[in-house]
This record gives sequence, C-alpha cells and structure tokens, in this order.
Amino acid sequence: MNTPDIDWAAITLFADITGPALDKVKPIFEVRTLDAGEDLIREGEEGDEMFILIEGRVRITKSMLLEGMHLPLLEMDSPRKVLATLDQSEYPLFGEIALMDRETRSATVRTLVPSRFLVTDRLRFFDFLEREPALGVRLFKRLARRMAATIRRTNGEVVKLSTALALALSRYKTLG
Repeated sequence: MNTPDIDWAAITLFADITGPALDKVKPIFEVRTLDAGEDLIREGEEGDEMFILIEGRVRITKSMLLEGMHLPLLEMDSPRKVLATLDQSEYPLFGEIALMDRETRSATVRTLVPSRFLVTDRLRFFDFLEREPALGVRLFKRLARRMAATIRRTNGEVVKLSTALALALSRYKTLG
C-alpha cells in the first residue's frame, strides 16, 4: 500500500514500532475514504474491522434506549447520546473490540467531514500475529492497554450513573 502522506510514527498504536518493523505492519492496513455524513460503524451491526482516523472528523453516538424500548415520558429530539467528537489530531481508533471477537458494534461512528481511515480486518490482523509474533505481541499489548483504559472509564461512568439513579429514586420515594 502506498500511503506516503501518513505519519505512521505519530499513531499511538505504532508508537514503539519503527523502521523495517513498521514496514511489516503497514500492508495489513488499507485506506478507506468516506464523505461527510456517512456511518463508518453502526451500533448493533456485526463487524470485524478496526479503523484509525487519519484525516477528518467523526462523532460517536450511542442509543440511550434498548432496541424495542419505548418511553413515552422521555421527551427528547433524539434517543442518541453523543459520546465524543474526534478529529485526526490523536489518530483515534475504533472497532478494536469487534476486531477481537466479531461481536456487534457498541456505538455508531459517523463522519462530520470527508474523512480517511486506516482499516484492517480480523483475518489480516490475526494472520499478521501468526506470521510476526514478536511484532504482533507489541500491537496486541497496545490494544489491550486501550481496552483496559476503556473498561476503567466505563466502570467510573457506571458508578456515577448508579449513584445518580439511587439519589433520584430516594428523592422520588420521599415525595411519593
């Protein structure tokens, strides 16, 4: 793949991989371009690709309701929560969980402007791990650290939400 304009060394996933080693990693990625307003990932769909934003801007959203759930008292324009709006400045990653386990996507990632991504899929990634185990372990460790950080953040959010719900319920109980 010829991608001379990509600063591979600036991408966190490849931070400690340089020179000939990085040249071995590059072929498992391709470049994908999307126009503004296109979904890169759709919540609830199955997937096995991981993406790195290399140019553009995206918004990540998640449904606030489970599929089939209707809350008539919930007055909102959209039942989606914006989790983040990101640009290429930190080369964010998306889809690493589906890369590992082919499960359904947990959020929607939509482009806000024309955007470019590095993309790999489960087959290419795991084939690379088998061919280049030492490099594969380095990539895998980076992904594992990212997933662990995500779990820690999510655990903190669950505690906050549980506390807020408990407070709201206790106030409701004293009023009713």
